Amino acid sequence: MDPNKVIAVKDSGNPIPKDQLHPFISGYVDGSIDDATMTRLLRSIFDHGMERDEIYTLVDVMIHSGRQMDFSHLDGFVADKHSIGGVGDKISLILTPLLASAGLYIPMIAGRSLGHTGGTLDKLETIPGFSTAISMDEFQMMVGKIGCGMMSQSDEICPADGKIYALRDVTGTIASVPLICGSIMSKKIAEGIQGLVLDIKIGNGSFMPTLEKGKVLGAMLKDVGEHFGVTTDLVFSNMDQPLGRFSGMWCEVREAMDCLNEKGPVDTMAVTLKLASKLMVQSGLSKDENSSNHTLNELIQNGQAMEKFHQFIEAQSGNLDGANNEPKFKTDVCAASDGIIQSMDTTTIGWGLTDMGCGRRHKDDILDPSAGLECIKKIGDTVQEGDVIFRCFCSDEDKLEKGVAQISNAVSIGSDLVKVDLFYN
Repeated sequence: MDPNKVIAVKDSGNPIPKDQLHPFISGYVDGSIDDATMTRLLRSIFDHGMERDEIYTLVDVMIHSGRQMDFSHLDGFVADKHSIGGVGDKISLILTPLLASAGLYIPMIAGRSLGHTGGTLDKLETIPGFSTAISMDEFQMMVGKIGCGMMSQSDEICPADGKIYALRDVTGTIASVPLICGSIMSKKIAEGIQGLVLDIKIGNGSFMPTLEKGKVLGAMLKDVGEHFGVTTDLVFSNMDQPLGRFSGMWCEVREAMDCLNEKGPVDTMAVTLKLASKLMVQSGLSKDENSSNHTLNELIQNGQAMEKFHQFIEAQSGNLDGANNEPKFKTDVCAASDGIIQSMDTTTIGWGLTDMGCGRRHKDDILDPSAGLECIKKIGDTVQEGDVIFRCFCSDEDKLEKGVAQISNAVSIGSDLVKVDLFYN
């Protein structure tokens, strides 16, 4: 296999045969193909796409580059949820213990920040002692015992995806539909799950800015899931503004706990329940969304969901009592005029948060557990000049200033009434 010839096939817009794509990716994992060569292939895939059989091959080689989990001995439904990424998206932190408290098993391989979007594992690691580096055997035992867990991708699980994922983040190839599909589905299928729900974020804060593009990705993800025997449902949700009240690091963990204590923002809870209901119905524990919502709200009200959250954190050595992530600096972003908030440039907000310490522009960037923002006003809200729209905070004054400079330009104010739908059909 000649790597240059493989890239030339894709550069010409043709599909790469399985017997060439498989050794190319395997060669990248074992180091015989370097970052520069893989970058050329990634950019060619970004430009020319992949056909269905190519994507099946991509997913298959990623899965079999490592081990797969086995939960066939468990007596309950094994499932997971994935979001393609957004700003303020802390749904996994709520949904995982909530569904585990309902009797499902949720083994989640979660991710880190990617582009302008935050990472679930980065947020969890703001909890002192919390460990995401868990062996597969230990993780499977933990999920069997308490019903859920979250771990980072390791050399044991889809190492091909892990290496390519890191490269995509710094080579401008994040938004490639086939690469997104391969990355998401290889990890999910390797988890040994029976069911999956995918939150396809649509809007200016997503990697899928339009519903049309989101449906293309969604259809591809569903097709791959079902090809590999995983029941897969899709939800299309709005990412034209940050989700919930807080976006960032520790502040999102705190909001997740508020949700499990019946104090969560309406939009955050609506997305959580919509996604969770898909898995409750798949599992047979609920007949429809209404009955699922009744069951899940009861688990929040009686404290079982919050108890499961504490079990999950403690099982992974986290110490919530020791969390002290108070930011040193705060700055308000205020309305420049009277009117109604028409829109938010959510990607710009995400990059502002990244520069404040919530994400990485480079692999070695250091995150700030205290960093984030509070969204005081949202699209459709009436404001007067000087009203606080965002409260931004972190522990580095220069980084705060840099982030706020971007976020300050991310809001449009006008006179039209605006209504935001949380979901798309």
